[in-house]
Amino acid sequence: MGSQRAVNLHLHSSSRGEGPDVILLHGLFGMGSNLGALARALAEDFRVHSLDLPNHGRSDWLPSMTLEALAAGVRQWQRAQGLERSHLVGHSLGGKVAMRIALDAPSTIGKLVVADIAPVDYPPHHDAIFAALQAVASAAPTSRSAAEAIMADFISEAGVRQFLLLSLAAGEDGSYRWRFNLEGLLRDYAAARQALAAPEPFAGPVLFIKGELSDYILPEHRPLIEALFPNASLRVLQGCGHWLHAEQPRLFNATVRRFLLAD
Repeated sequence: MGSQRAVNLHLHSSSRGEGPDVILLHGLFGMGSNLGALARALAEDFRVHSLDLPNHGRSDWLPSMTLEALAAGVRQWQRAQGLERSHLVGHSLGGKVAMRIALDAPSTIGKLVVADIAPVDYPPHHDAIFAALQAVASAAPTSRSAAEAIMADFISEAGVRQFLLLSLAAGEDGSYRWRFNLEGLLRDYAAARQALAAPEPFAGPVLFIKGELSDYILPEHRPLIEALFPNASLRVLQGCGHWLHAEQPRLFNATVRRFLLAD
């Protein structure tokens, strides 16, 4: 699994701050700027790198979007930047990619923070979002408001629509298209949801952060978490769901920063 390589893959990134390196990995349908508030909070003590994952944002697309392929793309970026050892923080899909990297290349990782995701296989639950994305792609709207109106037929939550609209970009013909590889995300959706396995656990310090109102980390996930990450701890953030970094940004940012700074 760790031997997969992404050849000549460009990952869009931005960096800020000085100190030990921290890499931030966003979730499905997102981009590096989604964790911008965390990047700003950590930049006082760390050199923070915000990446667009492969098939997302302004990064190149991969022919396969397995967790191994995504992790290989991030590892290639690490090597190109000369980062021998970094802390990793990942939310949702980014958390699964971060866990995959830690299991495949443990010597390159210091501390690991996994935000509201577990190393388990999840049932499909993005049908409405995929339907909305496909409807927008087919319509090729000429404004963001038109795109949101299309999505409103499928997605009732305004916050989710606004999050997705961040990945909409105008083409030369004036129509709006998704930055992410929608076809690839649809094709490899099952692979991105898969459970993690490894011949050896990651022995480094790991913090899992769960949103109190989210069901992404459940008590029945604990045995696999402990098997793969025996030095893991769990923090539950009150009053927030899966989008904990957006719903409780100060508490989330402080929790991550405290863990990364601890001896």
